[in-house]
Amino acid sequence: MRGKIRRKLHFSKIYSFTCGKASFKGDHSQIGGPGFSRVVICNEPGSFEARIHNYGDNYVRTTKYTLASFLPKSLFEQFRRAANFFFLVTGILSFTDLAPYSAVSAIFPLIIITLATMIKEGYEDVRRKKQDIEVNNRKVKVHKHDGKFEHTEWKNLRVGDMVKVEKNEFFPADLILLSSSYEDAVCYVETMNLDGETNLKIKQALEATTFLSQDADIHDFAATVKCEDPNANLYSFVGTMEIAGQHYPLSPQQLLLRDSKLRNTDYIYGVVVFTGHDTKVMQNATAPPSKRSKIEKKMDRIIYFLFCVLFVLAFFGSVYFGIITEEDLENGRMKRWYLRPDSSTVFFDPKRAPSAAIYHFLSALMLYNYFIPISLYVSVEIVKVLQSIFINQDIHMYYEEADKPAHARTSNLNEELGQVDTILSDKTGTLTCNSMEFIKCSVAGTAYGRGMTEVERTMARRNGSPYVRQDLNGQNHTDDSSDKKPPIKSFNFNDERIMNGNWVNEPHADVVQNFFRLLAICHTAIPDMDEDTGKVTYEAESPDEAAFVIAARELGFEFYKRTQTSVSLHEFDPVSGNNVQRTYQLLNILEFNSTRKRMSVIVRNVEGKILLLSKGADSVMFERLAKNGRQFEAATQQHVNEYADAGLRTLILAYRELDEEEYREFNEKFTWAKNSVSADRVTLIDEVAQKIERDLILLGATAVEDKLQNGVPGCIDKLAQAGIKIWVLTGDKMETAINIGFSCSLLRQGMKQIIINLDTPEIQALEKAGDKGAIAKASKGSVLRQIKEGKAQTSASRGSSVAYALIIDGKSLAYALEDDIKKMFLDLAVVCASVICCRSSPKQKALVTRLVKSGTGKTTLAIGDGANDVGMLQEADIGVGISGVEGMQAVMSSDIAIAQFRYLERLLLVHGHWCYRRISSMICYFFYKNVVFGFSLFLYEANTSFSAQPAYNDWFLSLYNVFFSSVPAIAMGVFDQDVSARYCLKFPLLYQEGVQNVLFSWRRILGWMLNGLCSAIIIFFFCINAMDPQAFNSDGKIAGKDILGATIYTCIVWAVNLQMAVAISYFTLIQHVVIWGSIAFWYIFVMVYGAMTPSFSTNAYQVFIESLAPAPSYWIITLLVAISALIPYFSYSAIQMRFFPMYHGMIQWIRYEGRSHDPEYCDMVRQRSLRLNTVGFTARVASTRMQDRTYYHS
Repeated sequence: MRGKIRRKLHFSKIYSFTCGKASFKGDHSQIGGPGFSRVVICNEPGSFEARIHNYGDNYVRTTKYTLASFLPKSLFEQFRRAANFFFLVTGILSFTDLAPYSAVSAIFPLIIITLATMIKEGYEDVRRKKQDIEVNNRKVKVHKHDGKFEHTEWKNLRVGDMVKVEKNEFFPADLILLSSSYEDAVCYVETMNLDGETNLKIKQALEATTFLSQDADIHDFAATVKCEDPNANLYSFVGTMEIAGQHYPLSPQQLLLRDSKLRNTDYIYGVVVFTGHDTKVMQNATAPPSKRSKIEKKMDRIIYFLFCVLFVLAFFGSVYFGIITEEDLENGRMKRWYLRPDSSTVFFDPKRAPSAAIYHFLSALMLYNYFIPISLYVSVEIVKVLQSIFINQDIHMYYEEADKPAHARTSNLNEELGQVDTILSDKTGTLTCNSMEFIKCSVAGTAYGRGMTEVERTMARRNGSPYVRQDLNGQNHTDDSSDKKPPIKSFNFNDERIMNGNWVNEPHADVVQNFFRLLAICHTAIPDMDEDTGKVTYEAESPDEAAFVIAARELGFEFYKRTQTSVSLHEFDPVSGNNVQRTYQLLNILEFNSTRKRMSVIVRNVEGKILLLSKGADSVMFERLAKNGRQFEAATQQHVNEYADAGLRTLILAYRELDEEEYREFNEKFTWAKNSVSADRVTLIDEVAQKIERDLILLGATAVEDKLQNGVPGCIDKLAQAGIKIWVLTGDKMETAINIGFSCSLLRQGMKQIIINLDTPEIQALEKAGDKGAIAKASKGSVLRQIKEGKAQTSASRGSSVAYALIIDGKSLAYALEDDIKKMFLDLAVVCASVICCRSSPKQKALVTRLVKSGTGKTTLAIGDGANDVGMLQEADIGVGISGVEGMQAVMSSDIAIAQFRYLERLLLVHGHWCYRRISSMICYFFYKNVVFGFSLFLYEANTSFSAQPAYNDWFLSLYNVFFSSVPAIAMGVFDQDVSARYCLKFPLLYQEGVQNVLFSWRRILGWMLNGLCSAIIIFFFCINAMDPQAFNSDGKIAGKDILGATIYTCIVWAVNLQMAVAISYFTLIQHVVIWGSIAFWYIFVMVYGAMTPSFSTNAYQVFIESLAPAPSYWIITLLVAISALIPYFSYSAIQMRFFPMYHGMIQWIRYEGRSHDPEYCDMVRQRSLRLNTVGFTARVASTRMQDRTYYHS
């Protein structure tokens, strides 16, 4: 019965899996002590012993608020902002006699703004709540009673529950693996959601629990688990399981983590040990670093500046008010008799002038608070959310093949996209596809494979060689038959000499046979055969390994079955000409790691011979060859070098035959080493393996290509034209990185390379001696010397058109990032056109990003696709995740996710420029309109002896920022375009306006404020002088305070909205509606409000219907004053556009004059460069044609 149900696959007999077994030595001695106090009663979660521990349930909450905490917490978040807190204080003061307006009118705008922000926060939290509900309501089978399992929701799981997880299901909590559908109780786990890796991990249960093969076996199972307390370490676990008085050690090999997935295994049984927020994935779910854009930070400083202006104006007015109040009553004579200073309150009492001045200061602070745009923050948030929607819905950034659109995961950094100075990019999976293709190989000293790599094509074009065309023509002739076949993933090999069984005719056919047989056997891939079609697919630990197995299959050596101790192939038999089945007994697997740089398997073939099959890096394989195994070494080494030059990844393949005695002796030592419980067990295993991996016979070398993504060279060229520096941080070796740099135009012919590495004879000699102190000292000195030499080279050629590329390896980078060297390293790097850091660790990537960000003070963008890029993405100002094949870890840690590197071009040059310009212009306009309004209040108060009297009705004051001027600004922030997307891409240099921050500099901000000051002065004095001495209407009545205030207010509403109409570059129907609608809404409001009872509308009662509308002078003044207020801005803009145009202005002239198709004129505009363009294929052309051309920027 069991044999039919459970898969018979004994991985415990393979080194890779057994060496992970735990012992009671070391960490297990801490069980029961501090940090190791958790006790789990298996199969009895409701027992008394289980209840006393009171562990949390499995409900997971990722929301920011709860129903109870939403109101206090969200209010706290709102009033942490200085501006909102200021308005709260002035709102509270408005309930006192100091207030120059009613309390309700003062509080109302604050309530509206606060409510709008709270609604936004609540909406976002509701979305998170829905995601939580979906996860918590997933179903899993839980043991209820009598060996019966029933579906229950994840949130109902308790510590100690026995669960059954089936194939392709996620683990609902952290589980201890008890058994699986395999007889040896192993299971395959995909941890993509945890670490971004798509390769499968193998877990194995304790031998003591493997008897739990069926549901009924669970009924009587009883055990107690004692283990470590909840922690965030994904890769460690210490515990023991007590079964029938026997104690068994637990290790990470038995731990199944929440949110990982069961793969290639029909089912597993497990016991819940950590639930909910105690699980390791939730312990790791720390909030991402808070990022604020530079514009937002500067906006805060502008607010503080306006606070200073407000206080200065209030102080100045209060001092003046105190002086004239003291002089109001002199020798019994009253100067301002209408204030009755002889019987006034403290606010106007000449005898208490200092107190009156202090009270006036407080009143003035409340009156002048309209300098501060209360709706600015919420308006900016609304605009950013809408901008993010446009980014998400851009069809030009939608990757149809994978059905993945762009996704702005945060809206806080939209404008930062328009200010990026440096891009730090991963290579594999970001610039390249991370989809390896077997394209070439060298077997028995003969090179096979007629395809050309992207690097070879680029190099051929760079050298002006006709080889590209010849190769393509030749390939077309030889590919006539194969072109009809559908492409095979991971296999792009073409050579008729060894395809279709033709290898039997090669001079060294036996070597070719052993070569591909090794590829089919030496791996840890798992075959999965479709029972309907008979097609075999593979689950491999890496794309490289999958490519090797597929290549072997396509060339006649199909790996189709793995059993407990064997590997089975369908091989092409050169004698019969047919495929035959061959089974190889799998004796040992010597696993690959970064230290060994190789992998080997030991098998016994059908003839009884024991073979060691090995593959690894050339740096470790050539030195292990036997004297009689070097027949093809010279030719193979030459081919490997050529493959590296072509940007290919290479591995050396070799083998040897072992005699029985040698293998028996090795196996005894190997078994002893892997069963060792000492701390240096891994070292012992490596030493034993190293002794057997010698005297190898060379077969050849493989070459796989990690292709560039479509559009990468063109994207890099555009970004370089935009003046953006590009750094590549990769784990690949230097030769591969350099060649990829050439293929994607980061490097070009004629560019001088500054290479920093530690491959010197002196350091190599020290490494052999093993003196770590001497090695570190010499290495640091060597790196420092090379950096100084590089700086000397760049300094000597300063002013010339020579471009430099800095290339540094990981060892050197470790020293270059030390505190006393990193500043010098950065100085060298920033003057180089391209920087490539090879063999970089994830930590080094993050440190380099931090160095560039802090050292230059400019905006940095990091882009990557794997879990090893997370630190870099979080460290940069903007993190962009590529939703590629390495999982979602980078995407989940990013600010923006895109599917292909090429979409970065549109994201930055189009959306980035638009967002930066829109946000900058919108904020400048906000300060302009508030200065106009606030300064008109100041001028009116100055005109009334600083008596703290407002010029306008209370509700006019309250609604100015909310309804009559803010909506057009929001529309500008969402829809305005200075140039179209086509022109943004045609003239990438436009992007430098954001990098240099010319649209949000203090000069531009203060210029807008000065424009507001001019407008306020023009409006106020024109209205005062036009209305003061004359009769206002046909009845001969002069204008009172109510009429004057309403007229000035009307002129301001017209002026600020017309200013918006003049400032925007791209009119849409929505902008027409909001601009003219805001003006119309003012008239509607003043009529409706004026029609209310006088007790509510106060001095605005019927002011429009009875006084303003019938008077022709009101309409004439409104027209003339509104137009006059625009004259300063219009004059300045016209002069600037005509004589001193900014770069976007020049492009607008091109469009206006219809010269967008004039190549000479466009080229002239394009060459008004802000910096020398030294990267990309455009720079390559420019360097050969215009070496002495001077670039300039007006």
